[in-house]
Amino acid sequence: MMNVLRRGHTALQTEPAGPGWRPDADVIWIDLLRPTREEELAVEAALGLELPTIEEMEALEPSSRLYQESGATFMTVSLLRHGGGEIAPFATPATFVLASGMLITLRYEDLKAFALYSERAPSSAVGSGSAALLGLLDAIVERVAQVLDGTGDSVEQVSQAIFKRPNGGDFRPLLTGLAAAQSVTSLIRTTLVSLARLLSYAALAPEIGGDPECKAHLESLQRDVQSLTDHTGHLSSQLSFLLDAALGLINIEQNGIIKFFSVVAVVFMPPTLVASIYGMNFAILPELHWRFGYPMALMLMVVVGVLPVVWFKRRGWL
Repeated sequence: MMNVLRRGHTALQTEPAGPGWRPDADVIWIDLLRPTREEELAVEAALGLELPTIEEMEALEPSSRLYQESGATFMTVSLLRHGGGEIAPFATPATFVLASGMLITLRYEDLKAFALYSERAPSSAVGSGSAALLGLLDAIVERVAQVLDGTGDSVEQVSQAIFKRPNGGDFRPLLTGLAAAQSVTSLIRTTLVSLARLLSYAALAPEIGGDPECKAHLESLQRDVQSLTDHTGHLSSQLSFLLDAALGLINIEQNGIIKFFSVVAVVFMPPTLVASIYGMNFAILPELHWRFGYPMALMLMVVVGVLPVVWFKRRGWL
């Protein structure tokens, strides 16, 4: 599907593309979302460019994702796809091309940042492809910040649940929450690193390098990305601490259970020995014929059972 934004129009418009298609002079943004091969060929023929396929976008080495060719600047990044539903977050490639005063975007997933910017763009007086690129990157950074804030809130909830959890509670939901937050944090970090590389390279594009206003906007985006990267590092450290804390509490509870059974075994071992001695079927057992032999055996079992408990308490083991 191909959507275009024209200068002065109020929304993105879906436009068919086929052999002989040419963009109108007022088109400033061409958004290709899961394009057909026919649409790709039409755009390539109209602009004299060769767009990367999804396989090439995914296989590109980081050093080969940013390049200039045929007078155009190509920038491919990995963006976070986070719908907040049942689909697990994942990274998806997206390509930004500045050519002939236009912005061409190529992607294969619905990204909320693109929808957010497409609604905001008509009211922001976008006048060029470079301005559209910077505005779109603003929306992407804003979306990453929203996801990062949401992840931080989830981590805080898990943190409170870990340290206020009642004894004997199940740790599995908490560990699952930490694993999900760690996965999203890792994807956010990948996105931010990819965006940082794009922003550094975008300054080399003639449309941006020759415009002081665009350069200032680009520097502001770089500061935002660096700030979010620092926040991501802090969140990652907090997740590592919470994971260690959860595992430590699990070990403490397991040690408590093992200690309880160890004490029980030690307490009942001496009485069991006494009972075993007097349970032997030997004829010569003087206590068997005593009137107070039975009470004496019971008292002896109680005493030898209590003595280990008293000794453990004095040693501070209980």
